[in-house]
Amino acid sequence: MSEFISKCYAKMHSGDVIVAYKGEINANIIADTLGLVEARLSHEMLENLVRKKLYNVMVECLQNLFHHIDKVSLSENEPKIGAFILSKTNDGYRIATGNLVRNDKKSNLLKEKIDKINSLSKEELKEFYKFVLNNQTFSEKGGGGLGLIDIARKTGNRLNYEFTPYNDEYSFFNLSVLISE
Repeated sequence: MSEFISKCYAKMHSGDVIVAYKGEINANIIADTLGLVEARLSHEMLENLVRKKLYNVMVECLQNLFHHIDKVSLSENEPKIGAFILSKTNDGYRIATGNLVRNDKKSNLLKEKIDKINSLSKEELKEFYKFVLNNQTFSEKGGGGLGLIDIARKTGNRLNYEFTPYNDEYSFFNLSVLISE
């Protein structure tokens, strides 16, 4: 599996990498990464608004990664494996996350949700956000479904995604978002 994850991780690279990680995803890794990102961004010549937006989107992306990653092994001791990359591109900054997800109804719903989000105008996205906020039901993982909508609203850009089949049961889900300067 690690070779498969490495190949998917390599496909995620674009631009000048600021922070990259592949391995176990847990609360400590997320906290350490956010601290590292904050430190690295303080050295970048960025407007405060762009820096704040970039950091907020990174928080949301990493929370999604942490809460929605699936374990492939049945062993409780097996870590949850994922990847993320923050890079500088010609158009701004790109955040890419990747993790294994089950090939089931939930992954189909995820595709449908992202496609719906990408089809909405800025105003429609705002209304959809309000609708979900007022009518949400929480998943067993604690999510209310606002994360992806929030990312799209904050960036003003499409959510790019890809599912790369791992086996009959799992695929590697890669989400990539651009934060324009």
